[in-house]
Amino acid sequence: MRHPRAYHAAVAAAVIVTLVPGVPATADQRSPVSSPTVSGPIPGTVPGDRLASAVEDTYPFFSTPDDLAAQGYVEREFYLSGVADGWDAQGVQVATDVPYRTRIVVRRPARGHGFNGTALVEWQNVTAGYDLDALWNGEAMMRTGYAWIGVSAQRVGVDQLRGWSPARYGALDVTGGGRYLADELSYDIFAQAAKAVGARGRGSLTGGLDVRTVLAIGASQSAARMTVYYQSILPQVEPVFDGYAFIVGSAPTRVGTEPVFQVLSETDVRTPVRPSPDTGQFRRWEVAGGAHSGWHGQQYRTPISVRDLGAAPVYDCAQPPFSRVPVNHATAAAYDHLVRWVRKGVAPPTAPPLAFNADGTKARDSLGLALGGIRYSQVTVPTARNTGDNAGQSFCFLFGSHQPFDEATLDGLYPNRGVYLAKVVRADLGNVHAGYLLPADARGNLRDALASGVGG
Repeated sequence: MRHPRAYHAAVAAAVIVTLVPGVPATADQRSPVSSPTVSGPIPGTVPGDRLASAVEDTYPFFSTPDDLAAQGYVEREFYLSGVADGWDAQGVQVATDVPYRTRIVVRRPARGHGFNGTALVEWQNVTAGYDLDALWNGEAMMRTGYAWIGVSAQRVGVDQLRGWSPARYGALDVTGGGRYLADELSYDIFAQAAKAVGARGRGSLTGGLDVRTVLAIGASQSAARMTVYYQSILPQVEPVFDGYAFIVGSAPTRVGTEPVFQVLSETDVRTPVRPSPDTGQFRRWEVAGGAHSGWHGQQYRTPISVRDLGAAPVYDCAQPPFSRVPVNHATAAAYDHLVRWVRKGVAPPTAPPLAFNADGTKARDSLGLALGGIRYSQVTVPTARNTGDNAGQSFCFLFGSHQPFDEATLDGLYPNRGVYLAKVVRADLGNVHAGYLLPADARGNLRDALASGVGG
C-alpha cells in the first residue's frame, strides 16, 4: 500500500492543479473523443482460478459478491481498446493516438424495464495498489435502477491486474508500451469509456439499454484525477459526461457547463476555508461524523480481499477505526439530485458546512460529535462517538473512529425504547424532507435502530 505521506503529496498536488485553469476552446475547436473498440463480454465467473491458462476458467478481479440476480442485475467484463491522447496534470497535451488496452466492469439491469436511464461511470481507485470499486453501493444503486461501469484507467491498477491473472489481463496496457508512466492516457481512456457506454443511445457495454444520462463519479484519488480532467482538459475536448460527482476528494473550481456535486466526509474537511461557494452549477455537502473510508465500505470489501488477495488488511489505529456514519447515504441522494439537475435543471438543496472554532479546530458537542454539516440520525441520535478523525499506521487517518457509548450514557440519553425510536424517526424524516436522505435509507436506519436494543 502507498505510504500516507505519498498519499498526502498526491492530494496536495491535485489541489494545486485545480487552481490552474484549462485553456478555453470554442465548440468547433474542442478535440473529439475517439470511439474505442469494445470486446466481450469476457468469459469466466466466480468461482474460478485466477491463474488458469484458459480465460474462461478465470474470473473478474473484485467481482461483486452481491446477489445481483435477485435484483435483476448482471455483471459483465469487457476489454476496451483503441488509441488515446495523453495529457499532463496542467492540461497540456503531450501525446496523440497512443495504443491502449484496458478492462471495464459493468453491473446493470438485465432488462430495460429495470433501468432508470442513467449510467454511473466510476474511475476505479488505485490508492491501495489495485482497482477498487470504491463507490459501488449495490443496495442503493440496484433498487434505483442505475447501471454502474468501473473503468481501469491507471497504470498501478492495470499492472496489478496483469500479474493477478496473466491469461485474463496480461495483454492490458495503459502506458503506450512503457512510454507514458504518469497516467497521461488515463483522462482520455476514461472519456472513451463514457463514449462507449452510449449516451443517448444503445451501447454494447450496457446490453442495449437506452442510456439517457452518463455521470462521472470518482472517490478520493480518483476524484483528484477527475478534477484535473474537468478543470484543465475538458475545456479543450468534446464533453461526454452530463454531470460529475466528486466524492471524498477534491473538486474543480472552474465553472463549466456540466454540473458538479462534491460530497465530503468529516475526514476530508480540515479547514473552515472552502475553495468554492455553492453556485448554480456546484454543490458541496459535508457529512458530520463520516469517514473518508468508513464501516460500510470495509464490510463490503473484506470478504472480496480475502478471496482475491488472500487476506484483508488489519490496522492498528490510535482509536477504534471505521466510523459507522453512512456517507453512502449522502452519495445515493447526491446521484438522484444530479440526475434531476442534468435532466430538468432542478438544483440540489444546499447543506450547512461543518462548524469550526475560532482557533481553526472542529467544533464538537459534549459527546465529541462534530457540529454543523449534514447530520444523520447516527449523529443526532447517537449510540456511539463517530468521528472522521484517527491516527496510526498506514491508512488509519482515513478511517475515522467508532466508540460505542456505555450503558450509563445510553440510559441517560434514552430513558426508554420509545424515546430512542421516536428520535431516530424524527431525525430521518427531517433529512428526507431536506433532500439529504432517500426514504429507503431512512427505512434502513429504522430497521437498524429496532435491531439495536437501545432503550430496551
